[in-house]
Amino acid sequence: MSMAKVAIVEDDMAISQMYRLKFETEGYTVQTADNGKLGLELVEEFKPDIILLDLMMPEMTGDQMLAELRKKSWGKDITVIILTNMGEEEAPKSLRELGVHSFIVKAEMTPRQVAERVKQALAE
Repeated sequence: MSMAKVAIVEDDMAISQMYRLKFETEGYTVQTADNGKLGLELVEEFKPDIILLDLMMPEMTGDQMLAELRKKSWGKDITVIILTNMGEEEAPKSLRELGVHSFIVKAEMTPRQVAERVKQALAE
């Protein structure tokens, strides 16, 4: 079985690289983008199995990117995990309707815990 493909859309390069290293160590193929606009282009080409998506980003926010993604036939079923420092109650309500698998507050979970969550999501 080929390893799953993970897309990380996150504008903080340090965080993005930290997760990238963690997932590559776990054997995943990883691509990153640092805003929602680039994220959409990346996802269309890369066709990831799962997307880790930050909400607060320049150019296009995570929820805007997700709304665009869900309009496309190739993007409507991709598993998306929101990875943000915003509390779930502060997040845009639209996220619920856009089919988010789960919501992770970066400050509350280690990269290892995030990797575990991704593994669970991919197994479902």
